[in-house]
Amino acid sequence: MSFINPPKKIPFLLRIGIWVSEQVVKKPMLPPRILSWYPKAAIGAGVLEALVAHKDGRMDKRMLKLIRMTASHAVACPFCVDMNSHEYRSYGITDVEAEALRGDIENVDTFTEREKLAIAYARLISATPLKFHSDVVEKVKAAFTEREFVILVSTAAQVNFWARLIQGLGIPPAGFGE
Repeated sequence: MSFINPPKKIPFLLRIGIWVSEQVVKKPMLPPRILSWYPKAAIGAGVLEALVAHKDGRMDKRMLKLIRMTASHAVACPFCVDMNSHEYRSYGITDVEAEALRGDIENVDTFTEREKLAIAYARLISATPLKFHSDVVEKVKAAFTEREFVILVSTAAQVNFWARLIQGLGIPPAGFGE
């Protein structure tokens, strides 16, 4: 169970947003319910989640799923790993690739060079303290357009936001992998 329970009364507009999110993910969602204690946080987090990148040019669904899964593992967030790894096979990610996101990706020859760079950068974004080596930044900038660079960074940063929020509230995994 989480560190605190959701409020007994959730404002009507937030209940609508929670209902919509639960229809999308097909699971009860404890994070927005607990965020209802502070509606501004619930609305802000909801807007952030509604604007998540799903596909944009060469930043396809597989690439974005790899970034989300990598960031989830890097910040060791059980809820995030559970949610962001859900149905990874439907994104063309193999079991070997999914397992490699937890450690060494260099020995997996099915990752493209762009995917390896995105995974490496998602790990950097998710590390504490943040350290960006200029050679890695230059490689990523050479492989991605400016727009793709922003999508990569904002996708990993969004997972980091949710990880800190969810872990800070003590929210357990929702059971997406069941």
